[in-house]
Amino acid sequence: QLVESGGGLVQPGGSLRLSCAASGFSLDYYAIGWFRQAPGKEREGVSALSNSDGSIYYADSVKGRFTISINNAKNTVYLQMNSLKPEDTAVYYCAADGTRLSLVSSTPHGLSWYQGPYDYWGQGTQVTVSS
Repeated sequence: QLVESGGGLVQPGGSLRLSCAASGFSLDYYAIGWFRQAPGKEREGVSALSNSDGSIYYADSVKGRFTISINNAKNTVYLQMNSLKPEDTAVYYCAADGTRLSLVSSTPHGLSWYQGPYDYWGQGTQVTVSS
């Protein structure tokens, strides 16, 4: 399973680090991603990491502010979020899939995010950016 943590209430411009701990399987050979869903909006891809080749992707809306990383020894993936904006408010989920090299692919029209189903999907952690 995947268990997210680290969400909370933060002021605009602040930072949070989300964690996604995997248990029962090793993330070593999985494609990993962070997604978010705000009330009334569709789920959107935020960042993805391919453990097979180390490829990393970010949505344009978070590029330069968010950083995805993995600690394979701890079997945990992180999302460092800096310079948070109110529009980053959402429930953040992590996903892992062993059947794909990546949860996102580059197309002539931009990034295309795989919307599932995934082998593993976390329960989500709420991030609220507000003054």
